[in-house]
Amino acid sequence: MNVISGRIPLQYHAPATLKDAVNLLANSKGKTQILAGGTDLLVRMRTGFSEPDNIIDVKHISPMCKISRDGKGFSIGAAVSSAEMSENAALLKAWPGVVEAAALIGSTQVQGRATIAGNLCNASPAADSVPAMVAAGARALIRGPKGKRKVAVEKFCKGPGKTVLKKGELVEAILLPEKPARTGDAYLRFIPRTEMDIAVVGAGVCVTLDSKGVCTAARVSLGAIAPTVLLDARAARTLVGTSLDDPALDALAAACSAAARPIDDKRGTKEFRIHVAGVLARRAAIIARDRALGKS
Repeated sequence: MNVISGRIPLQYHAPATLKDAVNLLANSKGKTQILAGGTDLLVRMRTGFSEPDNIIDVKHISPMCKISRDGKGFSIGAAVSSAEMSENAALLKAWPGVVEAAALIGSTQVQGRATIAGNLCNASPAADSVPAMVAAGARALIRGPKGKRKVAVEKFCKGPGKTVLKKGELVEAILLPEKPARTGDAYLRFIPRTEMDIAVVGAGVCVTLDSKGVCTAARVSLGAIAPTVLLDARAARTLVGTSLDDPALDALAAACSAAARPIDDKRGTKEFRIHVAGVLARRAAIIARDRALGKS
């Protein structure tokens, strides 16, 4: 026992299989944390905000370190870094908005370790990759003692720092669907500095167009304007049936501003966040539209 703190010494585990990881997680005593990239966990431990009794390192589990693709879409292992995502040409071509959002997590060095699964499990309303995943229709593949289940990313976080994960469960992978024809996605954020800052507001948009350029489906998500990332169905409806012209984009912006439920803090006021939510959604929709048209 640690004489200074009176706590049981930290136990580090490096299982080689998912089965072993789930067994360790389900049977561990005290507070247990999963280590994927560690870019949030290790910082919290160094500053005393987190004091786990057990750490389970999943970077030695082969399926969790790979990006794979089948007829249903992409599977991004929970230990795959943002940098690895950026280097995957097929993933970047299919879902550039998701890859670009992942590339906004921290510095270049951090992106070599940070993961979108960890970004999701951290359950921050301001997480950059989460609105992009929501817009793309991503799901979290969860593994636990009772098997596996899939949860839509927009339903994964229950509040700041709170998720739907149960005892013994971990995120095995993030699943992205096969991109429909003439579909484009984009994510934009506002930060006080030029890089390496937390989003004051984030917006993700994904649109599908028909052969005439008319929107047939849309998903719009907003980050840092509510306790969890929002999937805004009303905002999406402003785009469907339009060519994403100025009136439709103005209606989108108004709907996103109306949906925003932000707080005042040192990074931005409520009024500012409400306004910027609409501005960013409009700009992201234009990028998504152009990508769906093959212009970028």
